[in-house]
Amino acid sequence: MKGFYVADEIELREKIKELIREGSIVAVGDSMTLVETGIMELIRSGKYQFLDKYRAGITREEKKEIYRRSFGADTFLCSTNALTAEGELYNIDGNGSRVAAMIYGPEQVIIVSGVNKLVKNLEEAEKRVRNYVAPLDAKRLNKNTPCTTLGYCVDCKSEERICNDFVVIKRQFAKDRIKVIIVGKQLGY
Repeated sequence: MKGFYVADEIELREKIKELIREGSIVAVGDSMTLVETGIMELIRSGKYQFLDKYRAGITREEKKEIYRRSFGADTFLCSTNALTAEGELYNIDGNGSRVAAMIYGPEQVIIVSGVNKLVKNLEEAEKRVRNYVAPLDAKRLNKNTPCTTLGYCVDCKSEERICNDFVVIKRQFAKDRIKVIIVGKQLGY
């Protein structure tokens, strides 16, 4: 994986423009970080062929098709739940569409992370995600899970559980396929 550091949203935007060829096919995973930094607006600018799973009126089947088409995208953009000091990406996902595309498929994956997601090791990463990230995301998604009221994970068996796929990415066979951009700010959760 290849790493970059940028100070803020302005530098991030320039780095993204440098890494993504205009006219290329771009897909995204759910990410508050991409929304907060204005990257969603950039990829909706018309300069890219955006597989927009958020467009108004999209059906469930159309969204599933976008998930499948994301594997053939030139670029997949997302964030990570935690990034360890060893450079490991730790993610928990609901249906696996984000982590699956991170692992395999798109020509390149660009992960944008605020400094708040940096942790010492995988143990801290899991603790961060279960006791902070997942409850906030479940609440954002209006899920009826114990963590939305408790504020921490109890490893529930709820039908609406969003903690289904636990993935650690340490390396990739395709050198520099994954690019991690750390932004010197608190972003997302």
